[in-house]
Amino acid sequence: MDILFKGITAVTMDPAQPVIHNADVGIEGRKIVFVGPAGTSPAGDCRVIPGEGKVLMPGLYNSHTHAAMTLFRGYANDRTLEDWLFNFIFPAERKLTPEWVYTGTMLAIAEMIASGTVAFTDMYFFMDVVARAAHDAGVLANVSNAVIGFDKDTYDFHKDNVYEQTLRTLEEFHNKNDGRIKAEASIHGVYTSHPPAWKQVMDFAEKHDLSLHIHLSETKTEHEGCVAKYGATPAKVFHDHGVLDRACTAAHGVWVTEGDIAILAGKRVSVSHNPLSNLKLASGLAPVCRMLEGGINVTLGTDGMASNNSHDLFEEMKMASLLQKYQTGDPTALPAFEALKMATVNGARAQGRAHESGKIVTGYDADLIMLDFNTPRQTVCYDPVLSLAYSTSGRDVDMTMCRGKILYEKGEYKTIDIEKLLHDARDAKEFFIHS
Repeated sequence: MDILFKGITAVTMDPAQPVIHNADVGIEGRKIVFVGPAGTSPAGDCRVIPGEGKVLMPGLYNSHTHAAMTLFRGYANDRTLEDWLFNFIFPAERKLTPEWVYTGTMLAIAEMIASGTVAFTDMYFFMDVVARAAHDAGVLANVSNAVIGFDKDTYDFHKDNVYEQTLRTLEEFHNKNDGRIKAEASIHGVYTSHPPAWKQVMDFAEKHDLSLHIHLSETKTEHEGCVAKYGATPAKVFHDHGVLDRACTAAHGVWVTEGDIAILAGKRVSVSHNPLSNLKLASGLAPVCRMLEGGINVTLGTDGMASNNSHDLFEEMKMASLLQKYQTGDPTALPAFEALKMATVNGARAQGRAHESGKIVTGYDADLIMLDFNTPRQTVCYDPVLSLAYSTSGRDVDMTMCRGKILYEKGEYKTIDIEKLLHDARDAKEFFIHS
């Protein structure tokens, strides 16, 4: 055994034993090798981490990001999605270089691991560079670059830089290190491309056995525009064109109908709920409870930092739960444990890691975070599950571990040169201000 968390409160996310008070959790290599009552572990010669006043839980999964958009945090706020996207974000993104994307992605990862996130599912430019950043930082990542093709008669996926980037990611990173980094195919949305492009992407995904990442029914304008153009909702249109035939993460799902929920539940689609981004852009409130009741795997995402401003998934957890209570008029809607599942178990399932991560059980990967409950906010804790969902901030994270390797501990980054990164990020800001 390499590391032993001794006498800690373990929120396992295992339905058989969701919380173990005064537990020992042992790590060897990348795996959890012991979970049991304190004092019963075969400690041996290893690092012992005292657990008094601490909570151990699975690391968080951020299931929809545009990570490098940390460089645009606070840029062009307080606008509609369409105005923000087409008049501000798209023009700024045309200035991105691989170097800036690496810096922006690393900045996002630094923020994520400091607030308890061990895995992210990204859709952005230069996906091979995003993959390299995730590889260098030691986190889990599913990466893609979304196809955008407005001209249905001239678009050719094989001439798109997305094609070359995906091939490079497949060659350099996909399923290397036992699948820590995975490449995905991606279609930006029903309103930014056309069926001929979708078929090319899906043929490529089928050939390389890739899952998919899309935007779906994020705004009323998108949803109703699709109905006007195709005579069907985005989910139905994508379904009818085979886009949902592979495992898929569909971001947002704010305007999905009952029929859409049935379609998505019948496929291998996970819906990434992004409550704070949806609120900031006034996109609406996704019917999360209806999706869960309908059998959809619902996860949590932050979206990009230009439309959220924070990668703290604990904020998303609390907001997701409170919004469903408000939307349904039922204070018991989306209880704390379900909100935690969305950020852990469900997120691992969406990334294709359901049987290796997302729980504290023996044999699973040691993708873990330790939180300090010796604080004014957390000292009075009657139920750690409730406290994690409703009281916790990413600032409470003391340690983040991915596959048994400590990435962050008590403010210290183990895999990131944080001073150089912050310097590079400030240079990026000056570039975008003056370019």
